[in-house]
Amino acid sequence: MKSTLLSFLFISAAYLLNAQTQGISYPSVGRGVATTFVNDYHSLGINNSALGWGNEYGKKFTTGMSEFSLGFYSDSLSSERLKKLYKAIRTDMKGEEPAEGLWEEQRDFAQDYAQTGISMDASYNWIGFSYHNEKLGGLAFSISEHYNWYSKLNEETSDIIFQGKLSSYFDQLTVVYGVDTTMIPNTGNVPQDSLDHVIEGTVSVPLNIGAITNGSTVQFTWNRHYNFGYGRKIFGNDSTFAVYGGLGGRFIQSMAMFDMVSDDDGIRMYSAMSPSYNLDYGSIANLNPSNFTEAGFIPKPVGVGYGVDISASVKILGMLKIAAAVNNIGSVKYTRNVYSINDTLVGSMTLSGISDYNVTNSVEPLLQEGGLFTLVGEEKHIVKNAGTIRFGASIDIGKFASFGIDLVAPFNKDNPGSLANGIISVGGDIKPAKWITLSAGYLGGGIYKHNVPVGVNFIIGGGTYEFGIASRDALSFFLDSSSSISTAFGFARVRF
Repeated sequence: MKSTLLSFLFISAAYLLNAQTQGISYPSVGRGVATTFVNDYHSLGINNSALGWGNEYGKKFTTGMSEFSLGFYSDSLSSERLKKLYKAIRTDMKGEEPAEGLWEEQRDFAQDYAQTGISMDASYNWIGFSYHNEKLGGLAFSISEHYNWYSKLNEETSDIIFQGKLSSYFDQLTVVYGVDTTMIPNTGNVPQDSLDHVIEGTVSVPLNIGAITNGSTVQFTWNRHYNFGYGRKIFGNDSTFAVYGGLGGRFIQSMAMFDMVSDDDGIRMYSAMSPSYNLDYGSIANLNPSNFTEAGFIPKPVGVGYGVDISASVKILGMLKIAAAVNNIGSVKYTRNVYSINDTLVGSMTLSGISDYNVTNSVEPLLQEGGLFTLVGEEKHIVKNAGTIRFGASIDIGKFASFGIDLVAPFNKDNPGSLANGIISVGGDIKPAKWITLSAGYLGGGIYKHNVPVGVNFIIGGGTYEFGIASRDALSFFLDSSSSISTAFGFARVRF
């Protein structure tokens, strides 16, 4: 299965590598803080009340497109390993088949991912627009794509995902040479020539799926957001004390959802995947009331929903800003290709494992016929959004510098695509000249260890045009032990 879910992200950046906390606001990636720094369509999903502030250049309209961000984070893998993951995903997106993995390589991949937390998030802004008027306030609209992945696999699940029918879980292998079929023990040192002819792995004492996967989590979503927002001043004067309020939301189309949590209470799994994934569910698809096979050049959605944003902010003495927001409260209803799991015994497997480092392809050996899971077709399933709660404050030092702090926490971290834990960040901007802004900061918490974001933004024509690039962690450029790689950029922001 190809990683088609990420293809849209590489339309303008096929060879480049932010995070949920800054959305599509690439300038915010470089400073690590966003809540009290965004003030146009970038504020959608972050702080809609900032739409009432206007911008420092006195422009009424702001438009933008081709803004992109992508980041990989881990609690134990080094940046070198994460780059290997990125390269494997890029190979998939380019339509190239990975080299056939040897058994030893697949075993090494499985060991790397065992007990390892992996988080990946990506955003692409197709188009954004905002308008500000002192009396009316601010209005904004944007269309954007969002992909979020989190996985942590126990040793046995990782082994099965990457080695498939050759996994050490199976103690017997069925080998076929022409018309000759034989059973051989899976001793762990079977010659590669024999492994190439294995059609099935079987186990003499099978375990339930829940027992095999206990301690494993895989959660991801791929959603398209049609965002809108409104913000304005409620009362007061910016030079002394002013209060702003904001309201917004989004219509959501979802192309994919996978939500699996396995623990001592058992295994829970729901999935809904666009036909563009080309998953072969086998005969169970004919019994699924939500079976959907209509594919197209543009992936078809399998669910639709909504999200609501509420925010408020204050300006004090014209230099201090404080804001709080609750974002993306709502849900998505899935009505196409919806499956749950039947916790049955796993006695055999006919699928091969993943032959490269791309862990995002793990849904194939889990869901497809002949894989690990025994599926049950469902009519529908409702998933609550990955909502966030955020608080931010910042201070402006003349027109030359701004510094701030952000606290961002999941509204419910059990929802697919949610932040694993709360994140705290500090950072700011320095403007050595009218045409350039330099950004830097620090963030940590959750799966993120010690990240040092940096960025540069170029401003032309008194704010008429701007473009820039940023990274969520400058340490990844210098330290092999860094646990993240990321970049974000934009090159088509125009104000008038």
